[in-house]
Amino acid sequence: MKTRPSWVGAARILTAAVLALLSALALSTPAAAATYRYWSFWRGTDGSWSYQTQGPVGYLPADGSVDGWRFALSPDGGQHAARPGGAPDFAALCANTPARPGLKRVGVVLDFGTSADASSTAVPPAARTGCAQVRPDASSAEVLATLAPPLRYDSNGVLCAIAGYPATGCGEAVTAPTAAAPTAKSSGPDLGLTVGGALILLLGAGAWWQARRRRRP
Repeated sequence: MKTRPSWVGAARILTAAVLALLSALALSTPAAAATYRYWSFWRGTDGSWSYQTQGPVGYLPADGSVDGWRFALSPDGGQHAARPGGAPDFAALCANTPARPGLKRVGVVLDFGTSADASSTAVPPAARTGCAQVRPDASSAEVLATLAPPLRYDSNGVLCAIAGYPATGCGEAVTAPTAAAPTAKSSGPDLGLTVGGALILLLGAGAWWQARRRRRP
């Protein structure tokens, strides 16, 4: 029974290693991550903020509740969006607004974000708070219209601006490469070149071995 030359098995192993290395190098290319510049909507729940999945036009805040808004450049949106600064403290927000029969009170926190969240030409206003006194069936959009006009909506009913901020744009995507882990520079040979060179040498040795075998009497 003929035995397979040992260099054949070694070549197969090294070839598999090179393919694995090339796959790892391909996957190491930074991916593009989309972030969005927009107003996110929150509601105060037990002293903290919970993301509001219902839009302000359809949501009816209860008496004694708190609506929160934050303009920011947020990744992926939803629960990953930036939260409003400050706690949703209804008692503090509406301390100077006495209750009135037939009306409800809703505290509001408006966080216009930071300069890093704004476009290059915009300057975010200072954060503000308030207490709206509105009809029991008033929506969060009506609460906002009472405290922070003008509001701007797009053709799909998406809230684009509160108190006129921002002046332009509406939830636009901003694409940026994800941060890649820093790599240390090395004065030694590149790993891919090293492995590739080793494979070439091994295959060359195999060819020499085969030629020598044919020359044998």
